[in-house]
Amino acid sequence: MTTIQPASSHLLSSASDESPLLSRQEKWLPTLLSVIAGTVDLTGFLSLGIFTAHITGNLVVIGALVVRHSRVNPASILAIPVFILAVAAMWLLARTSGRKGRGLMRLLLVVQFLLLVGLLIFSVVTKPSTDRHGLMATIAAMLAAFTMACQYALLRLTMPVAPSTAVMTGNLTNATLALMDITSRARPLVEHDIKQLRGSLHLLIGFLVGCIVAAAAVTYVGDWAWSVPVVLAGAAIALK
Repeated sequence: MTTIQPASSHLLSSASDESPLLSRQEKWLPTLLSVIAGTVDLTGFLSLGIFTAHITGNLVVIGALVVRHSRVNPASILAIPVFILAVAAMWLLARTSGRKGRGLMRLLLVVQFLLLVGLLIFSVVTKPSTDRHGLMATIAAMLAAFTMACQYALLRLTMPVAPSTAVMTGNLTNATLALMDITSRARPLVEHDIKQLRGSLHLLIGFLVGCIVAAAAVTYVGDWAWSVPVVLAGAAIALK
């Protein structure tokens, strides 16, 4: 008994030491990732003509163009299988690395940062925005889609209860329902608290801020606009 108790006490103390760190990360990391998603999505849309942060928009565009017999951007089609392959690759990386929790989170943040750096260098050198349907634009779009798939996998593998940082429909729904329940005198229809409402609002604001910054960056610096998510991704690693 004397040999087991210190071990169990050590495990309990380790868990108690780890949980405050994780809770602090959960406060700022999803919001920062939502800003990154906003910058990547709008930069991709304005520069490359596709949504790089969520697949739903590309499916809508593809369907509309097919029905109207218009030219479909090949990147919009390729983004779907590339996104699937990227998520699978992140799963394989997580499995082979043997890391979990904070260690895996840092690894995937580094991968995302390196992908964004590669995308920035590629875009500055090849100028893919000059021809949205060209080969260079397609390659750049696939790099951006791969980057966002890495971010999705990061959240699901390390923070499975975290809301989406790229698709704002769910966050807007949660924020609205929470606000209605909190302000109503009747019994809440859904269990909410102020923290959940604030979290959803932070993600919405973060994504919007990312879109605004990206729009300004694309307007004034062109392909160098990809430097904005690079800086943000680097900050995510540094502040973690």
